[in-house]
Order: sequence, then C-alpha cells, then structure tokens
Amino acid sequence: MILLQSPCRYLLQVLSTRVQNLDKGVELDCQWVEFDDVRYHIQATVKNPNLLLLSLSLPAPPPETVFFGGLPQGAIEAIKGAYGVVLQVLDPPRDGYNLTVKLNLSKLPPDEEHKQALLVKIASIRELVQGAPLRAVLKQLVSRGVKSDLNKIVSLVHRPNESFFVFPQADKVTVIFPMRFKDSIDTVLATSFLQEFVEARRTAGLNNAPPCLWSSSPPKELERAPDEALSANAGFVSFVIFPRHVDARKLDRTVWSLSTFHAYVSYHVKCSEGFMHTRMRRRVETLIEALDRAKPDSEKTKKNEQSSSFKRLSIKDGRNNFNSK
Repeated sequence: MILLQSPCRYLLQVLSTRVQNLDKGVELDCQWVEFDDVRYHIQATVKNPNLLLLSLSLPAPPPETVFFGGLPQGAIEAIKGAYGVVLQVLDPPRDGYNLTVKLNLSKLPPDEEHKQALLVKIASIRELVQGAPLRAVLKQLVSRGVKSDLNKIVSLVHRPNESFFVFPQADKVTVIFPMRFKDSIDTVLATSFLQEFVEARRTAGLNNAPPCLWSSSPPKELERAPDEALSANAGFVSFVIFPRHVDARKLDRTVWSLSTFHAYVSYHVKCSEGFMHTRMRRRVETLIEALDRAKPDSEKTKKNEQSSSFKRLSIKDGRNNFNSK
C-alpha cells in the first residue's frame, strides 16, 4: 500500500527552483490545491527575490472543532520552534487564508545538505500546522506529564467540515475516525477495505502496530460527542496509540499517518475501483473478440443460402417443364 508523503511536492519544487535561480530575480505567483481542500499561495517579487510570501488555507472546521486565531491549537508555537528565523508569521494573514508566513531565503544554511533538509521541512508546513494539536497530545503520552484533558474527547479537523476524535488516557491515546463517503460504491468498497485492514493487523508481522478496531456504531469513547459528528456510513475506525508508537523518530510519522488516514483510505478505494473497471473492460473486450470469432463467414453464408434456396412453381409451370423434357 502507498503512504502519502508529508512534504508538498509542488511546493518543494518551487522552493528548490527559486533557490537555484535567485540571481535571475523572476517574479513568482503560484496557487494550487492539495487533497482535503488544503490551498497554497506563494508569491515573490523581482525587487526582493530573497523574500517569499507563503499562504496556507486549511479545511473549514466543523462546529465541534475549535480554531484559535484561525489555526489549530499550538500551530504558531510549532512553526516558531521548527523554523526559527527563516520563517516569520504575519498577522493578520492574507484574505481567504488561515496562515501567511514570510520566508527569507538569505537565512538558509550555506551547507547544501542542511539547506535541502530545511526546504523539505518547509514543504511539510501542512503537517506541522494541521497536526499540532495531535502532536501535543502524543508528546504528553511519551513524557507521561501532567495532563489536564485526560478522559476528555478532543475534536480535530482533517477534512472540510469533518473531524476525527482523540481520547487521551494516562497510558494510551485512542484516535477515532468516523468514515464518510458520498458515493455508494465508495462506501461499500471502503467498508470492505477497513474490515480487511483490521484483519491484517492480527497477522504475526504486525504485532507492534497500533491495535485497530472497526465498528458500524460509535464506540463508547464518543458518548459525549455531538450527534451531527457521528454520522458515518462506512463505520468507525479506532487506533490505540501507546508510548512505543510515538517515541524517538516515530512521532512525526504517526502524526502524519493519523492526520491523513481518511485520504489514505480514499486513495486506495479509488485505486481499487479503477482496477476493477479496468478488469471489467478487459473482460468485455475478450468476450467481444470471442463473439467475433464465432460469426460465420459472410460469403460462405451467402453461398449456402443460394444452394439451399428453391422456387415454388405453379401446377401449370410444372406441366410445361415436364412436357419440354
């Protein structure tokens, strides 16, 4: 199965090209949309080629999810801690965006390896911003610090007007996804995919993976969640995260995998649907070829029709033919 990568490939390409061609001083103005309705806008002028303005728009939060200053809780602190003097957060952001930052390319490290690593980190700004609340909860799980929100459900946005839920406890964190799909075929495929996903977790090679559960009804952790947030036509998927799943370098990968789980499932559902359509088309083409081979030869058919045909004669014509003989 394919895992989505956290760096935005197009943003990384734009940044790398800009760094390599700073002496040309070309004006830059690019906009694009990534999956789950995350929008980007990057600008640069000829006058200040070292300065870039990068704006980010996140999915609209549902009523049960609270943004602070238009961003998930802890996003500003996460940006300042990750990028230092290279990025500066602008307040207020550009109209229509949740976040606008100023990137100073002149403050990138001179070493090429470190410079490229920082560009990759900048291209992963979506992961940093959108996953900030979940990262804070999982960090507390690792440090086993004092948690004020124990046994309280936390709602986090991951798709337009849709959220998933985090239920922190002293020794584990349960992450619950209500799975919703608009298309009825996608719903059937996703339900089958998720049930197989749970079964695959029970294999011997995945003993260290987070426990995974699927149910058609809301789990008990969502008893206090609002009713409008519990509509899920493909059931509910729960992951139980223990400290071993987020220690050392596993934290960032776990945060990104959980934040994009619905997109991961949607991607493989669409791939499965496309694969089945391809198989169906090939099967139809094979049947058409078999039918073509079974057709009789047209000329042979005409000859057979002529040889087997006869003309009905009247009694008078028959007597005349007999007398002529």
